[in-house]
Amino acid sequence: MDISPVDVLVIGAGQAGLSAAYHLQRRGYAAATSDAREARGTYVVLDANPAPGGAWQHRWPSLRMATVNGIHQLPGYPVPPADPAAASHDVLPAYFAEYERRFRLAIERPVAVRAVRRADDDPHGRLLVESDRGTWSARFVINATGTWTHPFWPHYPGQELFRGRQLHVADYVSADEFAGQRVVIVGGGGSALQLLDEISHVAETTWMTRREPEWIHDDFDEPARIAAIRGVEERVRQGLPPGSVISVTGLRWNRWAQSAHDRGVLVRHPMFTRIEEDGVRMPDGSFLPADVILWATGFRAAIDHLAPLRLRTPQGGIRVANARATDEPRLFLIGYGPSQSTVGANRAGREAVRAIMAEPDVVRAADANGLVAVSR
Repeated sequence: MDISPVDVLVIGAGQAGLSAAYHLQRRGYAAATSDAREARGTYVVLDANPAPGGAWQHRWPSLRMATVNGIHQLPGYPVPPADPAAASHDVLPAYFAEYERRFRLAIERPVAVRAVRRADDDPHGRLLVESDRGTWSARFVINATGTWTHPFWPHYPGQELFRGRQLHVADYVSADEFAGQRVVIVGGGGSALQLLDEISHVAETTWMTRREPEWIHDDFDEPARIAAIRGVEERVRQGLPPGSVISVTGLRWNRWAQSAHDRGVLVRHPMFTRIEEDGVRMPDGSFLPADVILWATGFRAAIDHLAPLRLRTPQGGIRVANARATDEPRLFLIGYGPSQSTVGANRAGREAVRAIMAEPDVVRAADANGLVAVSR
């Protein structure tokens, strides 16, 4: 089996992955091209997408620059001015593409990573990264796969019997496809609110959540953000599934909530107990006809390829502290847990590279190859 050696391998070229690549190059790492792979101090980014843009290239067209939540510039290059009415899936992938070109980042695509496993029993040995385009051997792996490719679908009795359409927000394109239909929207997050507001203009909507929403009407200021992130950080430190920031903070009152409220469609209903052929059965025994069930139920970390490392705790998470896997220090998880936001992903990319550079043998390797000097 032909194996390509590299010092640091990054999986994913979204916000977190590009941040890591930027900081690797800034610290003197070179692209692991065919004529440089025998050298130390090399890196490569493997991206499953056919083009730059990470998850942004897959977002629905109605997500405009004026309404998109959580944009933060990549390190070293600000987001160019854009028309607020422009679709985010047009503006941001172009920004990512220019970022990759400007800094000449070492990205190979499309490459689907299938598994990451240990090369042997040496705790200081290498990790093997297996993909549909070959196998790499890495001293460190930075996993930056995010969540978009792993939508969460809850299971309810009778789900397979429904004769209408079921889709996740990851598959949403436009409200127009639901015109004149009866749509049940499930979920208690920002996406559910936005799509409820959009779809209710052309269809009959019913909004359902498992719990009564806890609305935030005040500004979500810096102390509140820090407290929320710390809550998620503590979960991943313990090896619990990360959960969402909303699960810690509550649901923020925003323009979509206000619009839906003003038109009388922001009415929360409890979750149905089962799904039937032509609708759903409510907790009080009544039947609600439905043509569509839209699951706005969030995403989970896309980390199935890490399964051979056996890092999952009995609670279902991976123990992570300061973006590093506690039980496998050669692995970093960024864009995971507290670093899921774009600003958090930037910081996690920088911190992962800083931790790698702090390894004594890495510093010596960099010095020996005449790369950028490291100051601790």
